[in-house]
Amino acid sequence: TFSYPTTITLAMLRVGYSVAFLPIRVRPRQGRSHIRLLRDGSRFLLIIMRIAVFFAPLRVFVPLAALLFALGVCWYAYTFATGARFTNMGLLLFTQATVVFALGLISEQVAALRFQRTDPEPHP
Repeated sequence: TFSYPTTITLAMLRVGYSVAFLPIRVRPRQGRSHIRLLRDGSRFLLIIMRIAVFFAPLRVFVPLAALLFALGVCWYAYTFATGARFTNMGLLLFTQATVVFALGLISEQVAALRFQRTDPEPHP
């Protein structure tokens, strides 16, 4: 229930529509909130991650790939300084960084194809 307004707003912005936020009048809420921190907080974070990957995959995958690459460099520097060798863990971190970055590029292409405009006329 929380994801629909955010998702539809981002989808409209992504395809080039203008979005306006209009104030509405509602009655004051009565009763207590049924939102729970752990249960609903984890769902909310999952929704945010889904929306981020859906609309801007590189904003998720590039930082993760950069983190893995930086960890690989740090691990390589540490193992080279202490044992003058390149370990399997360093290679694994570099490989994972490459795979995550490639997945980000593929996801970005899929997202771009999904949001191509099908009608040539601009909307107001």
